[in-house]
This record gives sequence, C-alpha cells and structure tokens, in this order.
Amino acid sequence: MDSDAVRRAGGAGRTRVRDVVRDVVAEVAPEETPLVAGLAGIDDATAVRRLSGRGRREPLGFGLGEVAALVTPVVWLVVHQVAQQVAGTVVDSATGRVRSAARRLLRRPAEVVTVPPLTPEQLADVRDAVLETAARRGVEPERAAVIADAVVARLVLAEQEEDGPASSTGAADSAA
Repeated sequence: MDSDAVRRAGGAGRTRVRDVVRDVVAEVAPEETPLVAGLAGIDDATAVRRLSGRGRREPLGFGLGEVAALVTPVVWLVVHQVAQQVAGTVVDSATGRVRSAARRLLRRPAEVVTVPPLTPEQLADVRDAVLETAARRGVEPERAAVIADAVVARLVLAEQEEDGPASSTGAADSAA
C-alpha cells in the first residue's frame, strides 16, 4: 500500500484494520485471500462478529472447526482489538448495537476501524496478542510467530510510509 492510500484509508497516521489484514494474509496465507475478499463487502463490526463466532449462524458458510486454524480471524481480531483499545473507543456491546442500528436507520456507512501509530511497547503487545490468539485457535507455534512478525512488520511499514516518503525521496535525490 502506498503512502497516499494509507492517508486516504484513515487519515494521517492511520491505517485501516482491513488493509493490515489483507496485506498480512496475502503474505503469509495467500490461499485465504478469497476469504478476505469475501469480507470486504461487510463492515468491520460484522466481520469481527463473524470471525469470532459470536453470530447465531455459521460465521462464513462453513463450520467453526475450519475457521479455527485460519490466519484471517487471528489477524483481524487482534488488530481490531488493538485499534479499539489504543483509540480508546472500546464501548459496551449495547452501546455498539445502538450506534449500529442508528447508522442503518439513517443509512450512514459504518465506521471504518483504523490503527493509529503504535509505540514499540504497543507493537510488542500486538505480537504477544497474535501469538496468544493463534495458539488458542490451534495455529502451530512456528506459524504463529511468522504471522505475528508479519502483523508487526505491516504496522511498522504503515508508520514508515506515513513518515518516510518525503525524507527518503530527498535523500535519493541528493545522492543522484
């Protein structure tokens, strides 16, 4: 994702959760890109509900057993939770349902969940959360480490794209 896309996605210094998921899945589990593409047409809250298995129906058209070892739910659930916590927007489920219903009634688009720039400590917490969630969902430790590293790398890349293009372009121009 280029820096212009990062800015358009969620404002200065923010990257959409779904963009992080898409990029990480493309890197570490390209076989799941159809799943991510299928989630593109729904809002973030619905995607989280389906991926976490909190819905009443089968979340994605197949059983939870198949979802358990997938990369997509691990990445989406952790990055979404981090975005909510860092932004300080964690609300109780009743408030969230009321907001969601009001948006539907007023035909307003659902809020896009974005991840603000994270500190090194927060990035370490994200890595730990991915490892923990992956273990709970039956992902092997080696694969979980690859996933966690890819998530952190993607989040760092988003910050560098936001901060770096002007300074790196200037350095390249002066070297030429």
